[in-house]
Amino acid sequence: METRLLEILVCPVCKGPLRHDRQKKELICRIDRLAFPIRDGVPIMLENEARTTDDSPEPAAPGAGA
Repeated sequence: METRLLEILVCPVCKGPLRHDRQKKELICRIDRLAFPIRDGVPIMLENEARTTDDSPEPAAPGAGA
């Protein structure tokens, strides 16, 4: 996947940052614990296509959500 594309993509659910897992070919949102597949070099950014991960959620930033 192109690095420039990875820099602008965000989680479609929470708009948070995504981590690229090259081995599993996924973009991972640690906040929502979702992994979005990359098929033929194209990220599939649909919530119903994502799988749930076992990663612990990151703590919310101070002042977020209030």
